[in-house]
Amino acid sequence: AALREGYERFDPRAYLQNNYLPPRADFSSEEFVVPWKLRCLAETFASGEICGRTLIDVGSGPTIYQLLSACDHFEEIVATDYLAVNREELGRWARGEPGTFDWSPFIRHVCKIEGRGEPWQKKERRLRARLRRILPIDVHRPHPLGAPLHPPADALLSAFCLEAVSPDLDAFARALAHVGSLLRPGGHALLLGALGESFYLAGAARLPVVPLAEADVRQALANAGFALRDFRAYTMPAALRTGVDDVDGVFFAHAQK
Repeated sequence: AALREGYERFDPRAYLQNNYLPPRADFSSEEFVVPWKLRCLAETFASGEICGRTLIDVGSGPTIYQLLSACDHFEEIVATDYLAVNREELGRWARGEPGTFDWSPFIRHVCKIEGRGEPWQKKERRLRARLRRILPIDVHRPHPLGAPLHPPADALLSAFCLEAVSPDLDAFARALAHVGSLLRPGGHALLLGALGESFYLAGAARLPVVPLAEADVRQALANAGFALRDFRAYTMPAALRTGVDDVDGVFFAHAQK
């Protein structure tokens, strides 16, 4: 109940400004956090192993950067979020409405690191074409979408969601198991998340976060029936500790159901 109340004050534009503009979204060096996240995803999708009909993005928030490398490998991407304001923000971007957040620096950077010489506008059009559904979700329900996903997704992606909406570590582990039920056996899960974070700001909202250690993520994945394939960690440098959160670092995990 306290989490729900806090998220009623969530401001998507403030969240985007805090995390996806400079200094954090600085593409001048691979040492910054946003290029690090994009490279983790680009390198993992570059293997060609993670592909199929449907990818589901759990807790998309108001962001699309996490889908830029994924969109080349799936016929359909299903975005999800608990908050209507985030789903509306995503819908406006998907429809190409004016005044939405400018993701072009992110798209350009992903095209650059993928190294195929593709015009960034082509990738933008592809993602918009494949982002066909934006659905409400509640990761604390055994069926997060209200009913099982048919057919189950071939891959699952979730960035900075589960630890930010769970009151404690047990709830985080249960939420991971719930969203894992959306995935077919053998399907892949890619997680980005915060390490050692207890809160973040989004306008008037101050949201609690479960402080995770690497061991917590590994254990929760194992308990949810996943085999870990890759784990990477990033330490947030002092220059990027801007007061909008108290995050120590970021993790990337690739696991298989």
